[in-house]
Amino acid sequence: MAVTVPTASRFHGTSAARAAGKRTRRNSTLLGLLAWLCGIVFFLPFAWMVLTSLHSEQDAATNPPSLGAALTLDGYREFFGSGTGVSPWPPLENSLTASLTSTLLVLLLAIPAAYALSIKPVRKWTDVMFFFLSTKMLPAVAGLLPVYLIAKNIGMLDNIWLLVLLYTSMNLPIAVWMMRSFLADVPVAILEAAAIDGAGLPTVLVRIVAPVVAPGIAATALISFIFSWNELLFARVLTGVVAGTAPVFLTSFVTSQGLFLAKVCAAAVCISLPVLAAGFAAQDKLVQGLSLGAVK
Repeated sequence: MAVTVPTASRFHGTSAARAAGKRTRRNSTLLGLLAWLCGIVFFLPFAWMVLTSLHSEQDAATNPPSLGAALTLDGYREFFGSGTGVSPWPPLENSLTASLTSTLLVLLLAIPAAYALSIKPVRKWTDVMFFFLSTKMLPAVAGLLPVYLIAKNIGMLDNIWLLVLLYTSMNLPIAVWMMRSFLADVPVAILEAAAIDGAGLPTVLVRIVAPVVAPGIAATALISFIFSWNELLFARVLTGVVAGTAPVFLTSFVTSQGLFLAKVCAAAVCISLPVLAAGFAAQDKLVQGLSLGAVK
């Protein structure tokens, strides 16, 4: 009966595999700790803002800040008009209207455009994509005066629909770039099968393309919504009492006299909640959408 004796090379291979497994686990642990560290670093400013909003103005203005100071909701009462009588709901409604409407228009325009540039590419589509990108090279402040003069001449100042038009045009190039990368991963065989069955372009976009790239649509919609919700420059210059948005209302708490840090932090927390809620609700789709098309 023959006896098989393990050779040195076999022992060496087993030890090498164990060492590689240990290195892999160690690297995974280090990457996990690094990810947690990055998450804490990014969360600290928001946590600091929340803590400051719960302090009185005197405690919020101390240097160094008083971490153990008594907590109060006076800043939030000021935001909701307890002392001034000014309601924050009209600016919040204006921001919601401008952000949601412009995001919907961006998706309605970006998806067909990205479809034409990816699945059914037009001639010199790279030039078209560069043109979209070039529209973002102009600083926003450089176009502020012409936009103001045009809006004044046509009587559109302090009008929420002017902001809808501006936000749509500002976010459309980014949305087309994002949606093109997502639509490039749609299997052509599915589209050819739909064409054989007689499906038209609207049917293909709604029933075939949209479900496949739903994570990408969610990511594009969320980013467009965030950009529209946070926009301040055009809203500050082009709106007044009627169409003022939430960021414009936030700046009204910054005064030249007295302390305002706690009130500003409380207002910033309240104004950030819709974006945080939207991001939390769509986090799964957002992660899938941001990774979709990343690896070719």
